[in-house]
Amino acid sequence: MPKRKDLKSVLLIGSGPIIIGQACEFDYAGSQSLRSLREEGIETILINSNPATIMTDPSMADHVYLLPLTTNSLREILSEHPQIDAVLPTMGGQTALNLCIEAQEKGIWQDHNVDLIGVDIDAINITEDREKFRELMGKIGVGMAPQATATSFLKGKEIAQEFGFPLCIRSSFTLGGAGAAIVHKEEDYDELLTLGLEVSPIHEVMIDKALLGWKEYELELLRDKNDNVVIICTIENMDPMGIHTGDSITVAPAMTLSDRTFQKMRDMAIHMMRSIGEFEGGCNVQFAVSPDEKEDIIAIEINPRVSRSSALASKATGYPIAKVATKLALGYTLDELNNQITGNTSALFEPTLDYVIVKIPRWNFDKFEGSDRTLGLQMKAVGEVMGIGRSFQEALHKATQSLEIKRNGLGADGKGYTDYNQVIEKLTNASWDRVFALYDAVAMGISLNRIHDITKIDMWYLKQFEELFLLEKEIEKYDVGTLSRKLLLEAKQKGFADRQIAHMLGCLESEVYNLREEMNVNRVYKLVDTCAAEFTANTPYYYSTFEADIETADGKRHVQNESIVSDKKKVIVLGSGPNRIGQGIEFDYCCVHGVYAAQECGYETIMINCNPETVSTDFDTADKLYFEPVFWEHIYDIIRHEKPEGVIVQLGGQTALKLAEKLDRYGIKIMGTSYKALDLAEDRGEFSRMLQENNIPYPEFATATTPAEALAAADKLDFPILVRPSYVLGGQGMKIVINKDELEEHVVDILRKIPNNVLLLDHYLDGAIEAEADAICDGENVYIIGIMEHIEPCGVHSGDSNALLPPFTLGDLVMQQIKDHTKRIALALETVGLINIQFAVKDDKVYIIEANPRASRTVPFIAKAYGEPYVNYATKIMLGHNKVTDFDFNPKLDGYAIKQPVFSFNKFPNVDKRLGPEMKSTGESILFIDSLKDDAFYDLYSRRRMYLSK
Repeated sequence: MPKRKDLKSVLLIGSGPIIIGQACEFDYAGSQSLRSLREEGIETILINSNPATIMTDPSMADHVYLLPLTTNSLREILSEHPQIDAVLPTMGGQTALNLCIEAQEKGIWQDHNVDLIGVDIDAINITEDREKFRELMGKIGVGMAPQATATSFLKGKEIAQEFGFPLCIRSSFTLGGAGAAIVHKEEDYDELLTLGLEVSPIHEVMIDKALLGWKEYELELLRDKNDNVVIICTIENMDPMGIHTGDSITVAPAMTLSDRTFQKMRDMAIHMMRSIGEFEGGCNVQFAVSPDEKEDIIAIEINPRVSRSSALASKATGYPIAKVATKLALGYTLDELNNQITGNTSALFEPTLDYVIVKIPRWNFDKFEGSDRTLGLQMKAVGEVMGIGRSFQEALHKATQSLEIKRNGLGADGKGYTDYNQVIEKLTNASWDRVFALYDAVAMGISLNRIHDITKIDMWYLKQFEELFLLEKEIEKYDVGTLSRKLLLEAKQKGFADRQIAHMLGCLESEVYNLREEMNVNRVYKLVDTCAAEFTANTPYYYSTFEADIETADGKRHVQNESIVSDKKKVIVLGSGPNRIGQGIEFDYCCVHGVYAAQECGYETIMINCNPETVSTDFDTADKLYFEPVFWEHIYDIIRHEKPEGVIVQLGGQTALKLAEKLDRYGIKIMGTSYKALDLAEDRGEFSRMLQENNIPYPEFATATTPAEALAAADKLDFPILVRPSYVLGGQGMKIVINKDELEEHVVDILRKIPNNVLLLDHYLDGAIEAEADAICDGENVYIIGIMEHIEPCGVHSGDSNALLPPFTLGDLVMQQIKDHTKRIALALETVGLINIQFAVKDDKVYIIEANPRASRTVPFIAKAYGEPYVNYATKIMLGHNKVTDFDFNPKLDGYAIKQPVFSFNKFPNVDKRLGPEMKSTGESILFIDSLKDDAFYDLYSRRRMYLSK
């Protein structure tokens, strides 16, 4: 039992819908925390409005409330559960902390006699109120940049006059750097100061002298009630000060810090944590270090909660920060807890890494036409990837291979920049592809000193890039018949993919693979064990690397592989990679439930994913976790090592689906719907022909591969025309055009971005209602799990539409057509598992827009609304373990559930915010209403006319 005997019931606050700056790292933290509380026999009550999360699953807490994160919702829950003893707000990011403060100010915790655990209000206020924080740092002797607080425009102008430019503006009590900016020129200052004051809920900004070029570090700490403090991880930003940490490439352990400065930084972090208040739990501290031999350290900020960085630190070290922080909040001390990776050592230890991790953010600027793509103090990334390797270079390559931006790593793919002025511009104004531009600059012969002068990136990192380029040049001197084993091994140890080596040698990827086989240059798998192999680890959490072989005393040569293959029947679940618009946390939810269902069917489950924010990459979700890029070469090597019965691809969104063709070609079994059916649904022309054969209506269409073909097709179709590329995610490149000029311009643009694509031109059904259905099929039987009607008209992407479950205006005739079409399409595609079909309804006739025989964004929403474990059922059908008829479906929903999209347009103030066929929302929330007379529904329905074109 916990050391505090008085805690029997705890309320946990989630982080709500995903927005830029607050993503699924809080689902990971909250899920770990709930498990940690339940292990102690504590009753758990959860509030969170995000239906796509694992944490809002009925199995995660004793009582789950899918309610808006407001003080009214808190009052409602506390009245219903008077037994609640305490609230834990540190797992829900800034949203939870801000709600917690508001509830404190309104006296809600006091009225209901609820304790705050894991943090105290003073700590939140001191760390969020930049003026109080500055005063405290001055008092305890921790240096900060020259700074002052402004609560008015006039005061802000006076401070700028005193400090001079460049300046940093940071808003108080905001998230993801909202309202923050670096101001280089006086003429930009007024607008940015006004924005910063408006964004802050208390209309306060901190203005400080910009320390451009200083190095930036983050430390993750844990502290217990006895004041034991451990530093779990030190993270170094490769990008210097001036770029938000969420938009920076980060590395652990710190690479360019002297031991003397590191020890000093540790002492300062511990001193800061102890000074901000009496609390037990996790904390994140950020520092800047001068880039000279003096290595002066100044504090930037401290966050008394788990964060994006603590999810990264947990995955980087294997130390479950959120789980342990929860135990500490209950009154445990670190020495009383176990290290869950080794299973037999204490949690009062600091992890040691015998590998390197590199995190690279994932941006989605292509969704925000006209957005400012330069990186600064305000976070713009929508997700991130992490690579683990034995060297910085290997980890860097793995991270770039994980991004899914059609690059195979750094260089050696013919896609680099070759224009000098463009490269200088990319280095000067940091943007999403700066990591590639650095490599291109080296390849172009720009000196490292010049690159350093422009970017202020530490010379050590630049030399790593240079080494990679020199190796590429060396390999290019050979061909596949003359390359030595030594050079091939070195290239693999530095992370180069087979595809890149093939590019250097001028041969096929398969030839490089065969050469590796011949020369015995094979991947080995190593454990992430928190303790650099000093103790035995019980947790199967692996990354791959290449090692030189060792000769033993008896003359045998071998390399050590720590991943032992069992003789159990196994299944691999492919994860969904980095979050991005169109593919977010909902696919991680599906992957995790797929893993659980396969375990129930007696399979050993193997997870492959590279996203450090997610529950799927928690070390104890699957039986074995390979933290590797969802990239063909890595997957194929794992498959050959593990020899599974098959691979599940339909739960990981487009990421996993794109690999189906390769799996099929290599004779690897795809569990569930076959590659042939998946491909048919993606090939718009073939799919429409299948509809024709089955007598199912669809809008008039034509296909085109060139602008000329598109213009010829337009003569047969009436405008408006919806133009759609094949094999894309989140409506990428979709647009409604109304004349030939627009059509030609858009087709040219798509084919430039996605060469060799087959485009589908549909007659757009103007003013139609859009609806969608999700179903489970076993190849013979079909069960429709939910039909939803969109409030916005057809033409707004389904991910951006408010949608009601069940439909609210569709009559019996239309509903029957939807049901009939869904069943017919599911069977015609020979679906085994999940399928999502989208419809346009006009004049009581139902047309098919598209079908996706895979998990969709709406499946978790429907599962939560009806209280049914649909992904569990679908996975068991994919595995051939069950038929649809084996399940007793019993959906329960009083009234309606509304899926409400959430947008992050505030990060891109100058972007066109109108909605269309290309998805722009970053997340969603769920709202339950009793009837259509509810004000929330009336408000949404009355606004739908904004989107109608006539």
